[in-house]
Amino acid sequence: MENSNTHWKHQLKRLEGAYAPNTIRSYYADASKFVDWCQERELEPFPLKPENIVTYLEGGQCKTAYVSKRRSLSALRRINSLLGYEDKTRGDDVYLAIRRLKRSQPRAQSQAIGINEELLLHMIAAQPNTLIGVRNRALVSLGYDFLARRSELTGLMQGDLEFTDAGGLRGVIRRSKTDQYGEGRLVYGSKRSHDLLRKWLRRKPASSRMVFCAISHGTCIDRAICDRSVNEIIKKAVARVKIPGRPDDRSVSGHSLRVGAAQDLLTRGFDTAAIMRAGGWSNPQTLARYLKYAQHNIWD
Repeated sequence: MENSNTHWKHQLKRLEGAYAPNTIRSYYADASKFVDWCQERELEPFPLKPENIVTYLEGGQCKTAYVSKRRSLSALRRINSLLGYEDKTRGDDVYLAIRRLKRSQPRAQSQAIGINEELLLHMIAAQPNTLIGVRNRALVSLGYDFLARRSELTGLMQGDLEFTDAGGLRGVIRRSKTDQYGEGRLVYGSKRSHDLLRKWLRRKPASSRMVFCAISHGTCIDRAICDRSVNEIIKKAVARVKIPGRPDDRSVSGHSLRVGAAQDLLTRGFDTAAIMRAGGWSNPQTLARYLKYAQHNIWD
């Protein structure tokens, strides 16, 4: 059993380069939980057995949302295939288990609170007059204007951005969650982002190709900040704002700038096609979740 329990890890390496690193990490996490569950019960994890999958998905040991369970099942099926086993989980037993989960749990996914432009301006103003503060002002402003995901912000390189004569900003998102083959997405920034980014680039070493580099003890380091850092920067920026009614910093995330910008575009009268293009969405249903809680009164 030990060889079987470790061999799947080696198979995941075959996915490198074909799948996004975050996807591979997700596969690893989902498979690890399932393998641990099997070990506790002295079960062989692979090849997948329908009765084990049904028990795993319906039991209390898998206390996650329906969407997460479906993702976990997809990961296990992929690894099962990489190991060369036939997929026997496509029968009625597993299908009915999924149907029961779908009906028993609310389908709504938790959504990060949107950061609209008014809150964004307060976040920018509340940053300290330090090297970190200069970087973070540019980062949150650009994240809002570009409707950028965390990975898109951390992946920006200086060659991806161009300052326009009119005082604006034009950029290219080279690769994203929905653009795994690097076709790219054209994005635009405001005069606000133009000015804040220029101030940051004057402070950042020109030798560093990454737009948003890490900072340690007041000194720039020649490496990009990580996704988790973007999350913390946004939370701390919200916590610095001292105005009535601002959201709790625990309710915002790295996605909040993207959510808030999409909601603001809706209230300003832009149609779905324009918002999808700006944010790089390929599925209208995904965008609909972002816009669900927009303060948009069509009768006003």
